Amino acid sequence: MNPQTYIFFGPSGAGKGTQAKLLIDKLKEKDSREVLYIETGQKFREFSTEASFTAKRAKEVMSSGGLLPEFLPIWIWTESLIKHVSGDEHMILDGLSRRVHEAPILDSAMKFYKRESPIILALDVTREWAKDKMMGRGRMDDNENEVEKRIAWYYENVLPAMEFFKNDPYYRFISINGEQTIEDVHKEILEKIGL
Repeated sequence: MNPQTYIFFGPSGAGKGTQAKLLIDKLKEKDSREVLYIETGQKFREFSTEASFTAKRAKEVMSSGGLLPEFLPIWIWTESLIKHVSGDEHMILDGLSRRVHEAPILDSAMKFYKRESPIILALDVTREWAKDKMMGRGRMDDNENEVEKRIAWYYENVLPAMEFFKNDPYYRFISINGEQTIEDVHKEILEKIGL
């Protein structure tokens, strides 16, 4: 098995994190190579607890519901790639390239690291499904207004970024029905990626 690259797309609440973890377990079961998992949301939560001026500013912006400038998410995931890529690991990426002009930067990284046929896994769910899932998580920031804003953000920004990869033959684009049980979504992913 050659090193594989899986890039997850889908709105908040679609289950990307859950499916990424299940895929990591399956890859480890099938192959002894390392799996590099980069989830930018978690990395931002860790970063915002640091004492640096940038971390404090980022926390202020996020707390007020503002949008972080593009250089920060790009720095978060590029730093992870630079520090952790050995060239022989599987990669699972979640929450990268969430704006259309970030897509060419991720594309340049995939080509720089000579990742062969990266697979885009798009978890398709309706707005209502995503909203119900987010409202049911019980997170502090999952109030109705914030949830609506996050869903709108996905359709306005993330979908166009996903289209960038969908229209590039370098990538293998796979649409997954996210409105199934966790087990059935996982099963569909494994079937479609041939694992």
